[in-house]
Amino acid sequence: MRVGYGAARLPVPPGTPMGGYLDRPGASAGELDPLQVGVITWSDGRRRFALAVADVICVNDDLSRQARQAVSATCELWLAATHTHAGPETGCVPGGGPTPQPWRDRIVEATRTALARAMAAERPARGSAHQGGLRDVGAARGMPSAEPLVPLDVLAVRDPAGRLEGVLVVLPVHPTVLPPDNLLVSADLTGAVRGAVRARLGPDVWVLVAAGTAGDISTRHTRRGQDAAELDRLGGLVADRCAELLDAAPAAEAWSPGSVIGWASRRCSLARDSSVADPHALLAELRAAHERSRAAGDATATRMALSRLEGARLLTEAAPEPAPGAAGTGAARPPAGKPPAPASITTEVSAVRLGGLALAALPGEPFVATGEAVRRTRPDPTFVLGYVNGYPGYLPTAAAYAGQEYEVLACRVAPGSAEYLATTVADLLHDLDTPEES
Repeated sequence: MRVGYGAARLPVPPGTPMGGYLDRPGASAGELDPLQVGVITWSDGRRRFALAVADVICVNDDLSRQARQAVSATCELWLAATHTHAGPETGCVPGGGPTPQPWRDRIVEATRTALARAMAAERPARGSAHQGGLRDVGAARGMPSAEPLVPLDVLAVRDPAGRLEGVLVVLPVHPTVLPPDNLLVSADLTGAVRGAVRARLGPDVWVLVAAGTAGDISTRHTRRGQDAAELDRLGGLVADRCAELLDAAPAAEAWSPGSVIGWASRRCSLARDSSVADPHALLAELRAAHERSRAAGDATATRMALSRLEGARLLTEAAPEPAPGAAGTGAARPPAGKPPAPASITTEVSAVRLGGLALAALPGEPFVATGEAVRRTRPDPTFVLGYVNGYPGYLPTAAAYAGQEYEVLACRVAPGSAEYLATTVADLLHDLDTPEES
């Protein structure tokens, strides 16, 4: 197996609309740290697979298609988002949407450049998969009392002599340390982890950090601030744990000299959620709850109420206003000039086998429990990535719909969608399970 790595800058000019927060007070006003598209390529001599990770809020279907068309004769490409909330707005709306220009072309061009650099850097390599738990960096956003423990995956790539060349880190934590009023472009937690891991491992070791199934996991209950110093602290915690996992033995061999690459994907149709009969009434109810918690001086309750309120606001943006005199009846008028939403949302799941290592790609924002469900179907090391090749929005577990947390209120898919996608990608991985070639 030959492996290569390449990266390309993704410059963001001042004055660029930024994605991630509804109430950001302005456009970008400078750079805290640079954005990039990073690419790892694997080649078995016949086939090549490329994992591209872009420092953007989301990757929509149109962006994924254009990137694949640009390299379709070269290899199988996955394009993933780090989900930074301090980058350019790339059309991140619940249910998916078009990617605005010039970002669609710019991201595709950066991907092509990084891919070419990775292919030029391909060398014989062996890999080992390291998996464990990560404490005190991320926790369930809607559960203040939840244990701050998430899974952490690290793939080590070494040359034939055993020298470490690079690592892939899959981190299921929202990169949302910087606050909504931040106007400096940044890869946020992802960039901090990249820098901290590189500092631990040495300047000659490349580092790519991809988002795992982080839909319900954030730093809300673990962070001590929302500035560059806190980014350094949390990035250091992740880097220290990565170093511990890399030093631990034994590690699972990811591929052998005779390993081959296989991949598969499937388009899936997800029903839309219609469980909230009157989103506008719910918005009013949650607004009142937020005011009550503020008046009571309960900081935790206020923060949680604000999160639910933001989810309800997203829900009402997609819902028509009640017709005059029809409150509570379900009658509505469609927004002027806006066609009705399609009855279903189409998206894609993908799977790759790299010798003994399995990679699963889920679109949008799956919950960490969904990633763990995929893992439990596998005897071999399996890394589950989110935010890949499409953006249907949040993908809550079926059990989560019983509550009114932000992720459920902001989602567009019906209960059972996450489980359907998890089962589908597990089936794809099962189909790829073939005896190793020697």
